[in-house]
Amino acid sequence: MLSRIAESLFWIGRYVERSDGTSRILDVHLQLLLEDPWIDEDTACRSLLSVMGTDMPENQLVTREDVIAILAIDRTHPASIAYAVDAARENARRAREIISTELWECLNSNNARMPKKVGIDKTHEFFRWVRERAALSIGIVDSGTSHDEAWQFFSLGRAIERADMTARLLATRQLTDASGPSWTTILRSCGAFEAYLRTYRGVPSARNAAEFLLTDRLFPRSILASVKRAEDCLRDIDPRSGRAGVADHAQRLLGQIRSELEYRPIIELMDDLPGHMENVQSVTSAASDAIRLRYFPTSAVPVWIGENS
Repeated sequence: MLSRIAESLFWIGRYVERSDGTSRILDVHLQLLLEDPWIDEDTACRSLLSVMGTDMPENQLVTREDVIAILAIDRTHPASIAYAVDAARENARRAREIISTELWECLNSNNARMPKKVGIDKTHEFFRWVRERAALSIGIVDSGTSHDEAWQFFSLGRAIERADMTARLLATRQLTDASGPSWTTILRSCGAFEAYLRTYRGVPSARNAAEFLLTDRLFPRSILASVKRAEDCLRDIDPRSGRAGVADHAQRLLGQIRSELEYRPIIELMDDLPGHMENVQSVTSAASDAIRLRYFPTSAVPVWIGENS
């Protein structure tokens, strides 16, 4: 497979998952503001923007409208939903000879239907639409594409981005001191609430909810399951293994964070949840860089925004 094609597939997977994950995080954030009217909106919004890698000027009051404008509909901001949708379509254009017509039409439709403005009273419907379109894109690939090397690169991108997004979602726990309702909201935002109830058969507690989203091996959106899926993809892409250890740098990074999640007690992880989630984000970023250096060495920047169609 051409390096250019593999890279495009990898980033289609990442951007589709990023649009889904960002919509979930924003949905949770707005729910937290509604649940606790005593939360300082400016502080909470700044914290969320910081979690998503965006800093605002100190002398500017930040509201939920600003968060929606920056992280939902700003096509020029790398962390926004609109940017991810646009970038997924542009990467699909680069890999047009490989991807199916159904996926190409789906990603084109997503980009064409992305609104330029979203009212506060319409945010939940917008986030639900984003999640549904991401699920459709993923379903088209999983059900209508051979599970070959191309599919592995797409799945690898999704798995790395999903681990990063779940870590960011859990990092939003620092926005409030509320426990029960906030954990319930976070589980719902991950589509994990019913799966959690079937597993623990009780009202969500902080410990059990964190354990489910961090270390559950069977729930696909947990960080551990996502990291393991990324490792499996890397092994399937290059099944060669030497006698001594693991040669692939990305596999080593992912294996180390997986081992830390598997063998560290959940109580220790919860003692400094934002710190551990920041570590997960650092590892996924480093693993992505290692994958780029090994498999996509010809391109320095994996985004093709602004080229002529």
